[in-house]
Amino acid sequence: MLNRRRLLALGAITGGAMVLPFSRLTAEGADDTVPLRRQDLIPRAPRAAARSAVAPFSVRMPVPQELRPAWSGPDHDLYKIAVKPANLEILPGLTTPLLTYGGTFVGPTIRARTGRPAKVVFVNQLDRPTNVHLHGAHVPAVSDGHPMETIDPGRFRSYDYPNAQQGTTLWYHDHSHHMEAEHVYRGLHGMYVIDDPAERRLRLPDGPYDVPIFLRNAQFDENGGLVFFSPYDRTTILANGRPQPYFPVAARKYRFRLVNGANEYTFRLTLGGAEFQQIASDGGLLPAPVPLTELVLGSAQRADIVVDFARYPVGTQVVLTDAASGAPVLRFDVVRQAWDDSRVPDVLRPLPPMPAATVRREVSMRFGYTETDVFGLVNDKQFDPNRVDFRIKRGDTEIWTLTNGDSDQGIEHTFHMHLVQFRVLDRNGAPPRPWDAGLKDTIQLPPNETVRVQATFRNYLGRYVYHCHYLEHSSLGMMAQMEVVP
Repeated sequence: MLNRRRLLALGAITGGAMVLPFSRLTAEGADDTVPLRRQDLIPRAPRAAARSAVAPFSVRMPVPQELRPAWSGPDHDLYKIAVKPANLEILPGLTTPLLTYGGTFVGPTIRARTGRPAKVVFVNQLDRPTNVHLHGAHVPAVSDGHPMETIDPGRFRSYDYPNAQQGTTLWYHDHSHHMEAEHVYRGLHGMYVIDDPAERRLRLPDGPYDVPIFLRNAQFDENGGLVFFSPYDRTTILANGRPQPYFPVAARKYRFRLVNGANEYTFRLTLGGAEFQQIASDGGLLPAPVPLTELVLGSAQRADIVVDFARYPVGTQVVLTDAASGAPVLRFDVVRQAWDDSRVPDVLRPLPPMPAATVRREVSMRFGYTETDVFGLVNDKQFDPNRVDFRIKRGDTEIWTLTNGDSDQGIEHTFHMHLVQFRVLDRNGAPPRPWDAGLKDTIQLPPNETVRVQATFRNYLGRYVYHCHYLEHSSLGMMAQMEVVP
């Protein structure tokens, strides 16, 4: 049974400034007797990055299994995924108890197609309730994975995904309230790619040269078990579920679909100063490629990049590094020549026009404290599934001003809106930063920053949530509810 002490055992409440006392969690549960003291809420500096006990580049990065439909009809595809425990090798020679989609870590990749609906049936074989949210998807409320709509053990639920949006890289993960942080940390995450036939004319890298890469961090004990502890101590970086792996590539262009699946961590990715091109963000293709030497990728954000390895001789090793920690993430080994007729055109996909906004709203995220407790707040209210915070008229375009209410304590937040993609208008009144470009559903809110975003609420009615996507924060109630009405 989940109680308040269990919530506090969820761990750190900030990626960079503050930590709560907690016990080490295991698959069996948590020690609920750890006392909470006021002084435990005092911010502390992040722990210096530590290297994994595994030698970097000693294991190969796998490409997540691509799930085939269990059935395909004239108008939709049907997929089935078991949500089940598994003991798998992440660190070489050790076995890690995990919660999984389909028995793999990360879960299988679903490749859907724009305009062709998919039905995904999740069967809960765990000993606890769970649910599934397709992050970044434009879906009916009943299939959004509302935090209070869970699948009991031994039961199943079918989610309908229309795939009416343009091609993009999404991901699916647990969203059961209070437990989302632990469940996602322990493995309930996978990638969902919407392929758009309209992109074929662009001749971007595809097939085996279109590679999904799921990034996250973790902490392990001496036996290989995951430790659900402070984000400061999650210093082992995983790429597609393997620690700092290598990946053989040909001397040609590759499209890498990057997902930051860490509960609360921002990657700053570099290729040793070499330039690469970002071609897509959360909501899909950008209007034009953006040349970068560093990509900032916050928790739950996605970015598609193109790297051209043709500039390197066979035998070259190119290291993707996280400049935030100084740790290597992944090494690309150029092992062969290959024919390449792909390209990165100067024009990709125009952004849709922004209608005039008719409503403006303010959203602030912060923590509240008592002598014995801590809780997340949106506009000074803790999440209540029986309360609607914003009522939005279908078809309206709105501007939301997002504010970090914990700036005085150095706490960072990340804002995520369900149902719709938005455009970033400005940061602190200045133009958006390069990593704010395109259609977004998740945006970083560092201390002392205010961001304005604009969204249009089309098609679907019903209740959806918006929240901090530092999952430890939303677990503590930093979430609110909007209802789209006729």
